[in-house]
Amino acid sequence: MNSYPFLLNLHNILRWAVLLGGLYAITKSVLGIMHKRAYTKQENISHAVFVGLCHAQLLIGLILYFISPAVDEALANGMGAAMKVPELRFVAVEHISTMIIAIVLIQVGRSLSKKATDAMVKHRRAVIFFSIGMLLILSRIPWNKALWP
Repeated sequence: MNSYPFLLNLHNILRWAVLLGGLYAITKSVLGIMHKRAYTKQENISHAVFVGLCHAQLLIGLILYFISPAVDEALANGMGAAMKVPELRFVAVEHISTMIIAIVLIQVGRSLSKKATDAMVKHRRAVIFFSIGMLLILSRIPWNKALWP
């Protein structure tokens, strides 16, 4: 049984959960800063859910990377050849490396936020790291489905 189409569809659907979860977590902390609110259980849960969704998405993405016909095609003639073709470079290098960096930043933001003792510092760290991570994610989502078989 070929699991690639199922995992690709799951990865595409989960992208929306990641984006909505990130937007919600960032909004909660922005409002926390604006209204000088305490860092509550709701913020903690929203941040944990966002990070969990990112990790699930990364796991599925890594599996896809190693079974993807698009990546196989990109790497068939060597990395040098793939780097010369924008679509192949995107599939083989840009998408995965940017997403890993984004999720690492999101995880760092979560960890630093949890370690802080002041509520405003917690909110601020979450907003900064989550926002940078989300911008990176948005920059490398393949909105054009033609990139993926």
